[in-house]
Amino acid sequence: MKKMKRNIIVLITALCVCSSGFAQLTVEECYAKARANYPLINQYGLIERARDFNLSNAGKAHLPQVQLSAKASYQSEVTEIPLDFSQLGIPGVSVPRMSKDQYGATVDVSQTVWDGGAVRAKQESIRTKSDVEQKELDVSLYAINERINQLFFGILLCEALIEQNRLFQDELHRNHEQISSYIRNGVANQADLDAVKVEQLKAKQALTQIIHNRKAFLEMLSAFIGEKLDENIVLQKPETGLSQFSEIRRPELELFDNQFKTLDAAKNEINASLMPKFGLFLTGGYGKPGLNMLENKFSAYYIGGVRLSWNIGSFYTKKNSLNLIESNRNAVKIQRETFIFNTMLSKTGKESEIAKYRELLQSDDEIIALRNSVKRSAEAKLAGGTLNASDLMREVIAEQLAKQDKIVHELELSQAIYNLKFITNN
Repeated sequence: MKKMKRNIIVLITALCVCSSGFAQLTVEECYAKARANYPLINQYGLIERARDFNLSNAGKAHLPQVQLSAKASYQSEVTEIPLDFSQLGIPGVSVPRMSKDQYGATVDVSQTVWDGGAVRAKQESIRTKSDVEQKELDVSLYAINERINQLFFGILLCEALIEQNRLFQDELHRNHEQISSYIRNGVANQADLDAVKVEQLKAKQALTQIIHNRKAFLEMLSAFIGEKLDENIVLQKPETGLSQFSEIRRPELELFDNQFKTLDAAKNEINASLMPKFGLFLTGGYGKPGLNMLENKFSAYYIGGVRLSWNIGSFYTKKNSLNLIESNRNAVKIQRETFIFNTMLSKTGKESEIAKYRELLQSDDEIIALRNSVKRSAEAKLAGGTLNASDLMREVIAEQLAKQDKIVHELELSQAIYNLKFITNN
């Protein structure tokens, strides 16, 4: 029976551990959840649909183009042949006269045979512009990661400070008990005990403030990722190992590359507009008169043939258009170089910051050990009656601050590493 109870306890403990493990949330998971929850994510589908519609419309230029037209008119004069056959000795013969009211309906069908690559250039321009819009969206969504870093590491810092505050309160409680015993033995007085009580109240105030800060950070993080985070949620502390990222892989660089492709597509459109266009046409009509202007009655007719068109006016603006594209290319190039320059500056600064925190952490443990030694010495002096409680509290607080410095340095190192990952996108 005892063995069964022991097995049940082990099973429940294992389940609790597993549940705690599954409840952990990583910063990478927060990135993905925030991206999926952000309203701007729906813009991707709209961009793709707009691209498909525009490509379909551009491709329809290769389909036969049909135009219907109809008209009815009345004119004050018509063309006449000034011949009088009766005067020429040919009686009974007359020249037909056109009617002043005329009617007609036509159907024009044209089929492009060769457009000089205009449709292909137009479709490429549509694709590149769509890619630019998507990359702009990537840049906007990528900026969310930086805000997630601030909230995530802010929560971790609060949690570490809460734990350290509780240990500090335990320490103050132990000092309170010791000084109470000293008072009973006549070694200390009430003022010494009051000094400890003041620090206990301050520690409780600090804990209240930290807990509320954590709650605020949790609420903001919940809003970003679209999930209600419980107060007991466990955030997994990231690793602080690798922190050297030489290559920059920011989405802004892909945006600049696609902007260059858009300018190339615009150049191809200009070149295509300079080419002549060949096509077939067929016109069918019904009206009065028909093709025979001298036949004053309704008749059907058709005209078919080959058409060549060439917009020579495009050559007038070619040079200016190409110069404008080259100017825009230089502007994008400058923007790209400026972005890389600023990113490298930020990267260098962040690497220096990481090195600083690593160096600070190397001496934090030694400082804590020394502060602990000084505190123990102060406790011994207080027990011997050669030191008052205020002096002891000063040493206790100094040790507490040293421990907090280490906690802050550890979290600042982790956040600096992830900020560096954000800067380089590694």
